[in-house]
Amino acid sequence: MNIKSKRFAVIAVITFIILFLFNYIGNTEPDKIERALMTAVAGVIGLTVGMWFVYRNSKDDTHHDFD
Repeated sequence: MNIKSKRFAVIAVITFIILFLFNYIGNTEPDKIERALMTAVAGVIGLTVGMWFVYRNSKDDTHHDFD
């Protein structure tokens, strides 16, 4: 999946919304919006780094035998 595609943007937005809502609704602390925003942004950043790594290695056709 290309990181610059519309499909990735939709998945990133859905990930942000789900993480934000889970952390916002389930938190009883007074700073729940800040924690929910930080967690959702960190989740999207992690998704982006992971997808970049997978996309970068998907072009490699060589078989890596680790034995």
